[in-house]
Amino acid sequence: MAEQQRKTSAPKDGAQAEVQKAVDAAEDKGFIGVPVDPTPKENYTVAGVLAGKPTPETDPDHAREVRQQLDDSARER
Repeated sequence: MAEQQRKTSAPKDGAQAEVQKAVDAAEDKGFIGVPVDPTPKENYTVAGVLAGKPTPETDPDHAREVRQQLDDSARER
């Protein structure tokens, strides 16, 4: 899994540091910030739809592929 870039500033006190540590741990485990749908955003544009690019909502085979990818990703965590 690729290392995530976090947009956080240095904690200002102990409580904030503790909360940030918990949030970072949750992100590292994939509980926060995991993309729900790996389908490229271009597939959801008008041009993508007119070109027949698949989305889980319009193509049952693509929906199965996406579900399998998400399941495999969840098993790796």
